[in-house]
Amino acid sequence: MVTSRWTAASARAASPRRRGVVLERAILDAALEQLGEVGWKGLTMEGVAAGAQTGKAAVYRRWTSKEDLVADALVAGLPRVEMAPDLGSVREDLLALCRQVRQIMYSLPGVALRSVIHECDQVQAERFQEVIVGGVVEPTVRLLGEVITRGIGRGEVRSDAFNGYVLDAVPAMMMYRSKMCASEWSDQDLEEMIDALMLPLLRPYGR
Repeated sequence: MVTSRWTAASARAASPRRRGVVLERAILDAALEQLGEVGWKGLTMEGVAAGAQTGKAAVYRRWTSKEDLVADALVAGLPRVEMAPDLGSVREDLLALCRQVRQIMYSLPGVALRSVIHECDQVQAERFQEVIVGGVVEPTVRLLGEVITRGIGRGEVRSDAFNGYVLDAVPAMMMYRSKMCASEWSDQDLEEMIDALMLPLLRPYGR
């Protein structure tokens, strides 16, 4: 009996029970991994629980639906771009910013987000609208605004180019190509978008 009690105690010490934020983080990470592996349609709460090495009840106590779980996982996991590039020219700044956005799209949370965008029906997609806009579109638009404002100050960009249509162009193109065309963004694709679309939209008249 002594040996048995010692063995049981050692096993508990080797695998401590996770609680609170530690367990929640494990569940959120497992949800992202499941999305990357099996997609939105293949994801189940049971599969997430198994991936997090916890019980199904622990998942359902925190999230009553996979929509709520995935939304929280995306919000918690999506990388952030906090500062606009400042490389001395609007072209290089735009290109660097687009590469940063691409890196987010190709990260594990980004792949999970694209899985949601591709596979959700219209009603489900509305649940993730805030995540997409708040996590990807709005930060990109804000940083584009900073790049364009600096470009105006350097005389590279005309003053009336700072408007909603221009600011929406990059995130709209990148999201459209990812969702509707199911294609990736190579460096050449990004350069062509900047040179053929963005610079003509920004360039001062007569240049």
